[in-house]
Parts: sequence; C-alpha cells; structure tokens
Amino acid sequence: MSSHASTADAAKTSPPRAVWPGLLLATSGAIAFSGKAIIVKLAYRHGVDAVTLIMYRMLFALPMFLLLAWWAGRGKPALTTRDKLAALGLGFTGYYLASFLDFAGLAYISASLERLILYLNPTLVLAMGLLMFKRRVTQRQLIALAVSYCGVLLVFGHEVTLVGSHVALGAALVFGSAVSYAVYLVYSGEEVRRLGALRLTGLATTVACVLCIVQFLVLRPMSALEVAPEVIWLSVLNATVCTFAPVLMVMMAIERIGATMAAQTGMVGPMSTILMGVLILGEPFTVWVAAGTLLVLAGIWLLAKWR
Repeated sequence: MSSHASTADAAKTSPPRAVWPGLLLATSGAIAFSGKAIIVKLAYRHGVDAVTLIMYRMLFALPMFLLLAWWAGRGKPALTTRDKLAALGLGFTGYYLASFLDFAGLAYISASLERLILYLNPTLVLAMGLLMFKRRVTQRQLIALAVSYCGVLLVFGHEVTLVGSHVALGAALVFGSAVSYAVYLVYSGEEVRRLGALRLTGLATTVACVLCIVQFLVLRPMSALEVAPEVIWLSVLNATVCTFAPVLMVMMAIERIGATMAAQTGMVGPMSTILMGVLILGEPFTVWVAAGTLLVLAGIWLLAKWR
C-alpha cells in the first residue's frame, strides 16, 4: 500500500513534460513544408516542366522513404494483401496525384495562393465526412467553412485581375490536389491504426515516388533528364528539407504535443509561405493577400475550436 502511495506522490510531484520541443518541431515542420512551393517556383524559372520536376524530387526522396518504411516495419507483422492494396491506393491519392496536381498548378498561380488553397484541407475532410459518411455538420462549422473560402476567393479574385484568366486553371489544379490529399486523410485512419503512421507514410510515399518516376519514363524522352544544374540542387533540397524532414518533424511533434496542437501550430505555414514568396520570389504583398490569409486562418482556427 505504501509503495502505491509513494508512486502516486512521485507522479504528482514530477514536473510536467516540456511542451516547447514539440512546438518547435511542429513549427519547423510547417515552415519546411511551406518552402516546397518556393522551391518549385524557383525551379520553373529554369525552363523545367512539372513532370520532370516532380520526378527529380521523388527520385531523390525515394531512398529515404524506403529506409523509413523498413525502419518503421522492423519487428512488425508482414504486410497482408489488404495492406499492400491500401498502401497503393493511399500512395496514389495522397502523395502522387496530390503532389503532381500541386506542382502543375504552381506554374500558373503564386505560392501564396497555392498555400491558402491547400490549407483548406480540414474543410474538405469535413465535407467528405458529410457526403460519404453522413456525419453531422453544425451551423458553427458551416460558418468556419464560409470564412475560410471567402479568404481564398478574396486572394483568387485579386490575383485574376493582376495575372489573368489562367489563374483559374492553376487554382483548379491546386484545389484538386487538396481534394486528393483530403481523400487520403479520410481513408488512411484505419490503416494508420493497423500499420502505424510512420510505416504507412513510408510505404505510401514510396509508391508515389515510383509512380512519378514511371510517369516521367512514359511521358518524356530520356533527353528530358538534361536540366539546369540549379534544378538538380533545388530538387535535392525539396526532397530532403521540404519533403522527408518535415514528415519526421511533424510525426515527432504529434507524439509530444498531440495532433490537435500540432495542427494548430501548423497555421504558421501559410504565413511563412507568403513571407518567403515576398522575400525570395518578389511576389507582391497586398492588403488583399493579408486579408485573405487572415480569413483562411480564422476559419481553420474556428473549425478546430468548434469541432
């Protein structure tokens, strides 16, 4: 009895686990993820197309995700046929199709608008839950959705007046990317419980890497491999700093502070993209972009608060 009491006393007096390492990991992961759009826009300045650019990114990322899948699967049961099919389907929607549509859309719109559209993901997951699983949506959640979409429409309308009608094509492609990734999020829950987040991420991204490489081999001649040296180094940076490293940082952040706090910390992503777009790409920062960003962030914050 006394040993139980002393254990309880020790638990009460032990200091709480520090939150700042998890917050730092989540913030760093969000900023690193947001840098992907900047790198893609820089690479497009050297005359490369989306098919070739995403192939190089996935080519350099493939060994790291293969290693992640192996490491996370050590001592675990062998993959069943169902697990393999799930990894194929989730890899196609969540990482191959979402990434390709995103890269293609960035050829037509600014990095700021791209990040705002992708940040609508929680609203798309909510909408899919309503349509596919008949989940109830409250009036407050609808208000949060309306606020977010008003922000994107505000920036979209402003960009159309500045750049031209092809912004609509780029926005549609990036929105398709967000929908594709939302499908991944909706259907990956059960597989995450079965395989673990790191193992599933390693398997799904490995599938996506192979698909992007095969896509290049089918659609482009081998001579398309000859690109500017800057494209190679930007692709290496994209694969490591903006793809593989953020995956690990966000996963480690979730382990330390939970998914909810990690997601809320990720709201720094759009702001960092806009800042890097202004400083690195020379994109204009107008009152319209600022207002749209605030609306999107406010809508996502309200959605997280009222769920």
